[in-house]
Amino acid sequence: EIIAEKMSPVLVFWLALCLSGTWAVDRGNFKTCDQSAFCKRQRALKPGESPYRALLETLELTNTRLTLQLINDNNKVRLLLELYRLQGNITRVKINELKPLKPRYEVPDVLIREPPTDLSLLSQDENGVVLSLGAESQRVIVSARPFRLDIMEGSDVVMSLNSRGLLTFEHLRMRKDTYYTLKCTFFFSSSVVFQMFLLLFSLFACQTAKEEEEKVEDGMWEETFKSHSDSKPNGPSAVSLDFSLPGVEHVYGIPEHADNLRLKTTDNGDPYRLYNLDVFQYELYNPMALYGAVPVMLAHNTQRTTGIFWLNAAETWVDISSNTAGKTVFGKMLDYVQGSSETPQTDVRWISESGIIDVFIMLGPTPKDVFSQYASLTGTQSFPPLSSLGYHQCRWNYNDQEDVQAVDAGFDEHDIPYDFIWLDIEHTDGKRYFTWDPHKFATPKEMLQGLMDKRRKMVAIVDPHIKVDSNYKIHNEIRSRGFYVKNKDGGDYEGWCWPGSAGYPDFTREDMRAWWASMFAYDQYEGSMENLYTWNDMNEPSVFNGPEVTMHKDAMHGAWEHRDVHNLYGLYVQMATADGQLQRSGGTERPFVLTRAFFAGSQRYGAVWTGDNAAEWDHLKISIPMCLSLGLVGISFCGADVGGFFKSPSAELLVRWYQTGAYQPFFRAHAHLDTPRREPWLFGPENTALIREVVRQRYTLLPYWYQQFYQAHRTGQPVMRPLWVEYPQDPATFAVDDEFLIGRDLLVHPVTEEGARGVTAYLPGKDGVWFDVHTFQKHNGAQNLYIPVTMSSIPVFQRGGSIIPRKLRVRRSSSCMEDDPYTLYVALNLQRTAEGELYIDDGHTFNYEKKEFIHRRLSNLAPDAQFTTRSWIERIIILGASKPSKVTVKTTDGQENPVEFDFDASMSVLTLRKPGVNAGADWTVTLQ
Repeated sequence: EIIAEKMSPVLVFWLALCLSGTWAVDRGNFKTCDQSAFCKRQRALKPGESPYRALLETLELTNTRLTLQLINDNNKVRLLLELYRLQGNITRVKINELKPLKPRYEVPDVLIREPPTDLSLLSQDENGVVLSLGAESQRVIVSARPFRLDIMEGSDVVMSLNSRGLLTFEHLRMRKDTYYTLKCTFFFSSSVVFQMFLLLFSLFACQTAKEEEEKVEDGMWEETFKSHSDSKPNGPSAVSLDFSLPGVEHVYGIPEHADNLRLKTTDNGDPYRLYNLDVFQYELYNPMALYGAVPVMLAHNTQRTTGIFWLNAAETWVDISSNTAGKTVFGKMLDYVQGSSETPQTDVRWISESGIIDVFIMLGPTPKDVFSQYASLTGTQSFPPLSSLGYHQCRWNYNDQEDVQAVDAGFDEHDIPYDFIWLDIEHTDGKRYFTWDPHKFATPKEMLQGLMDKRRKMVAIVDPHIKVDSNYKIHNEIRSRGFYVKNKDGGDYEGWCWPGSAGYPDFTREDMRAWWASMFAYDQYEGSMENLYTWNDMNEPSVFNGPEVTMHKDAMHGAWEHRDVHNLYGLYVQMATADGQLQRSGGTERPFVLTRAFFAGSQRYGAVWTGDNAAEWDHLKISIPMCLSLGLVGISFCGADVGGFFKSPSAELLVRWYQTGAYQPFFRAHAHLDTPRREPWLFGPENTALIREVVRQRYTLLPYWYQQFYQAHRTGQPVMRPLWVEYPQDPATFAVDDEFLIGRDLLVHPVTEEGARGVTAYLPGKDGVWFDVHTFQKHNGAQNLYIPVTMSSIPVFQRGGSIIPRKLRVRRSSSCMEDDPYTLYVALNLQRTAEGELYIDDGHTFNYEKKEFIHRRLSNLAPDAQFTTRSWIERIIILGASKPSKVTVKTTDGQENPVEFDFDASMSVLTLRKPGVNAGADWTVTLQ
């Protein structure tokens, strides 16, 4: 009732839909390929001989770039092909119109660098050219008629472009009916001398115009979806290119989709769609677009991993086909028995509505090489504050300051740690962001100080739709500076969202982003303090009364239509917000910003979550492949709403979701305002104890999580990763998406089935062993292991050969554990060796960039680094050990002291107690 009185009729209707129990997505609100004119038009083209050929006489080659004109023999339009070899085994291919009527959009601000390196000509004849890609056996062949590009490794084709002839480049043109209308007018007004001749010619020209106009396909110059019209002043401008991947059966990536990790073929349905949308409780296991779009695909087989990065921010569809699709296991066995020599192949076609073709081909050859290559282009995951890796408690909405205080106290009362409590849209003054409700949150600094006293933090939502209200400072500033997105007629674009009528800042403008960042200064954002962080929601952008619940494509961002930039909007919002947090601290403190919409490069600015899921078992299951897919394309800081946003979970589902979320990178519980309260202690003492235990497990592992994020920040490797990344030659891992690795050394198989009595986990590595982290039981690798489970079970295994640091003294927040001691878990491999790392810094500043950290392995990883810690090594637990006769520890001053130990012969576990050494010091433990 309180909410409804502040809302427009449109929003009341939306809320009524929620409250009525109509929870499923209305698919009619979102386009299929057949309803998206350019997708339908392009998909109607079938593989065949390409109309494009290369004009070899136009070839120009410098030491870093090849340029070559292509011509479409059907319409004589010329394109310009540019080919670069980039450092790190990357090939870049750009195709644009040679002489477009006006510039076509090229995506800015996503690439952090694009360093070209030497490109040399090996041979040329009338059929094409061969270029060296640096490595002796690696080359690219450009065939002239028809145009085709093949990347070779020795005699093997790694990847082919336009081998199926599906390259399309819809050139910019004048609208035919406009052009001929001008002609008709001219002819009818010509001189009397040629009146009869011109009359006849004019009639002929007008008739020709009419005939040609009838050939124009629906949706080329104007498109209607439901009640919305898209004016398309630039006409058809789609681009498309096909890629063939010989020897490949498994492709991954192109998030965000609520689907399996391994991408499916799309021959019998819609392509995968990349178009950031606010989808109300999305469906599972289909290729519909969701909140974010990263146009990166990885292909993998036992010999090689490659990647395709399609740098285009317009609406994009991706078709996937395979010559092995639909074959049963028996069919594949029959092929093998009969000696079938057909090589598996996956074909991929990218289709975008506008822009140019700008594609980066990452040639691996290992998974880690591809991650490094992509990171070299778009950057790595931002290094988050340590506290953001703890537990987050969220709800739409905590009612007032007293409610926040009560929830905070509830965690202490029930001995459950947490680091962040969150406020959704109701904390504001009438959905005016950067403000506080004057009655419910009258003294926000007092509230924040109360949290700070416990070394805890808060996140408040700041959405990018701005209430149109002349008494609202933020709106007045944006309007006066001309910073709003414009409609097609030049006025400020307005749409409906949570505040009612709202304007949308043009975040594609650098000056707008700089202004937005300045609003996070403590003297601008009243009531904010250094322990207040930010959540950017609804930034697809969401427009309740817009086409597909988003912005009209013919809205204008300066010279560019929204259709050109759509998938960038969310990235720009998060970029500006993170910059604001950075600036408010004078550049010293690491930001934390959660975003719902994202694009390639979003990893540089914070975290992502999987949006408005539901309290259903299938939504719990799908959180695993959704986060794995994001990790593969650079976004490691991913999580799903624990418990499900919509609906109400059973106690069993809630516990299982906590057990899963505690082992995913971003760990936050969240719930819709219409659901009953579900703080962890509201489901009875037994379930409270189960949830407490798993949250505490998360906190004991924070040193390991933090170490993994440091590595992700340095190298681009995903934190949460599929098994095949570490076991790339084991086909049994290629489609696994119900279990995952954290780093290299922890394997997690969550329980995601209702009423489960057991799970079967695949333990990879034929020469390896794995240790159950709860029982210390040792298991051989390369086996499917059945594990009986109870409600307290979370199957987690440590890899033999690894050392994992933990902190076993769990306190109310991560900051309270800063100086606590470490316990090292040493899991021996079959060779009875192990290695690991220990990374320590201050947990929140950028001082690590000045070498102010500790990073240790068996030898010091950074001998010139300087940092001190009060933490010491409390215990060393060695799994798979034999009983020693004596244990000693030797420090750098030459002192050697005995160490107490216990040995459990039944489990082969050796525990060394209080070795008494500082975590930052050099020391050696000797077993005799």
